[in-house]
Amino acid sequence: MTENYILTFTAEDRVGLVAAVAGFLAEYEGFILDSQQYADLDQKRFFMRVEFTGAGKKFPSSLDALTEKFSVIGKQYALDWTLVSGAVKPNIVIAVSKGSHCLNDLLHRWKTGGLPVNIVAVVSNHENLRALTEWHGVPFHHFPVSDENRAEQEQAILDIMDQNSAEYLVLARYMQILSDNMSEKLAGRGINIHHSFLPGFKGAKPYHRAHARGVKLIGATAHFISEDLDEGPIIEQAVDRVDHRASVEDMIRIGRDIEAQVLAKAVKWAGEHRILLNGNRTVVFR
Repeated sequence: MTENYILTFTAEDRVGLVAAVAGFLAEYEGFILDSQQYADLDQKRFFMRVEFTGAGKKFPSSLDALTEKFSVIGKQYALDWTLVSGAVKPNIVIAVSKGSHCLNDLLHRWKTGGLPVNIVAVVSNHENLRALTEWHGVPFHHFPVSDENRAEQEQAILDIMDQNSAEYLVLARYMQILSDNMSEKLAGRGINIHHSFLPGFKGAKPYHRAHARGVKLIGATAHFISEDLDEGPIIEQAVDRVDHRASVEDMIRIGRDIEAQVLAKAVKWAGEHRILLNGNRTVVFR
């Protein structure tokens, strides 16, 4: 089976970027399977994702060779680019506390082939979800946290990521606020699910406050973590309608379903290299 490759890049917008990529692939007999691009006219930035495969004898025989040849284009057009094999799934570590719905959903999707990632470990400040995690054959690491040991606990999580060559840390209802240092180290690599339709009802007990306000829409937001709590670049959001009959418990139940679906989409898109950062926003090539 022929291997696929995924090229993503961003650059200052200028004439000829698409032509340069297409011309490169034509020169080396690459066959484009999917191509998407976006020009942010306000920021004068250009974003592109191209999935392709080899279609002739001139196509480089390895990812390293392909990368070396494309680096000429990357340098010429000052691209901020990545080139990866579509056959290689990124490793992720999942952080959880006591809530199981997002973790259970991710593990099930991964186990049944629905997520293009490798879940290499689960870390938690509680023991509650060890049995669920290990039933799926994933290592579980218990790292209790307090104000006194927070720095050491966060470093232990980073060590697990390093040991497993994990590209992402996914906060699947991890109910701890990360330090600024941790958030900075995970910029663009930490994905969080917020149990609210940001920017409304941030912080604790959002469904209780939403119920008190009589909202008609509840939702969830997947976003990259940042030093500003729940202010990182948004990846995906979804909502569902409720009415005056909905209790707090109804909202929590509906909200949990939305959270699981939204987080799964964000993880899937990250695994397929579909998310590019654009300042405090994202470009998501679905």
